[in-house]
Amino acid sequence: MPSENSLSYPVLFKQVQILDTDFSSNISETLADVFVDGDRQIHLNFDQSQIPANINIDPRSGVILGTGLIDLYSTSCEPGHESTETISELVQAAKNGGFTTVGILPNTQPAIDDIAALEFWRNVQQKHGNTLQPWGAITKGLEGKQLTDMSELADSVIGFTDGKAISNLLLVRRAMEYIRPLGKPIALFPQNPDLAGSGVIREGKWSIQYGMSGYPAAAETTALAALIELVRLTKAPTHFMRISTAQSVELMAQAKNDGLPVTASTTWLHLCHCDRDLENYDPNLRLMPPLGSESDRLALIAGIKSGAIDSIAIDHTPRAYEEKVVPFEVAPVGAIGLEFALPILWQNLVVTKLLTARELWQALSASPAKTLGLAQPQLATFFEPSLEWLVKNNAIASQSRNSNYMGRSLIGKIL
Repeated sequence: MPSENSLSYPVLFKQVQILDTDFSSNISETLADVFVDGDRQIHLNFDQSQIPANINIDPRSGVILGTGLIDLYSTSCEPGHESTETISELVQAAKNGGFTTVGILPNTQPAIDDIAALEFWRNVQQKHGNTLQPWGAITKGLEGKQLTDMSELADSVIGFTDGKAISNLLLVRRAMEYIRPLGKPIALFPQNPDLAGSGVIREGKWSIQYGMSGYPAAAETTALAALIELVRLTKAPTHFMRISTAQSVELMAQAKNDGLPVTASTTWLHLCHCDRDLENYDPNLRLMPPLGSESDRLALIAGIKSGAIDSIAIDHTPRAYEEKVVPFEVAPVGAIGLEFALPILWQNLVVTKLLTARELWQALSASPAKTLGLAQPQLATFFEPSLEWLVKNNAIASQSRNSNYMGRSLIGKIL
């Protein structure tokens, strides 16, 4: 089996499965020969005269060509923590994982809360292209106390979020009212901090068995219900981040049935793991919200299938080595994932027939594009579902290693 490094251009792929998530397209899920020229431009409907005599014919079978993947929200360590992961590493990690766009949370240092901070991101885009797209902060310094000048930021951001819970609901209402005429989404993390307390694992059977403080599902669902009522009041297009409970899926389904302008996402790890998987107390599975129960996991998958949950976010969160070599309860939350989310999701959801290939791709591509008001993604990502590779230090771009998949063999890789 050839490796991804053996590709040389121009190249001809034979009988590629086309996954075009544009429902108006008549080529979705068809098989076709695909020619990639020396400039790495993709050609589907080509004339044989375009094919050079020295063309490389790739021997692989079962290759998939899909639209570019879009990650709604992830963390950039630069500016502020470049020693954990640089912009260049983040951009390369995105490309390695098939992502053409990554939404950047405003929790950088300084926070993305004014025009001066956005100047940094304009320079990043001049150097690296438009792969990284910043979110603007809702509140100054992400402190949840004073609104930013959102009208000033609107033209340069994909939307507004603090990336964490805002407990002042009156402030959230005002933010919704200000954002609505700007034509940008607001993304909210539903959490009741008082109910969440110091919980580090979903409250239930496994929190008791593993002896860790529980995080009740109600910490999410009570906050989500209140925020949905604010959407009902303001009619502001609102995205709910990191949905993790079965009841939240039901709340989203009802809100959509009521015609409210809402969308929702869960993270890839919440679709692949549950609280039972914390038996080894791996700090790399310390997430916020914590992993749900197995019934929550299955409800989230069913929510993607039904449309109650629109998108799958990566929520790529690099951490320094020393931050994660501590006990589970005190480890900072978050894990990296841009470079291996697709193959792991494919094995957990498509191979097991919980989702179709198209449903998974839709949740990683066209649906997040729609949420952000972006154009329909173009065919850009070659994926070989059967290629086996080892997640080792020199196989990934990020210098961060906070993932429970490090050192493991995966099946499926972006070419």
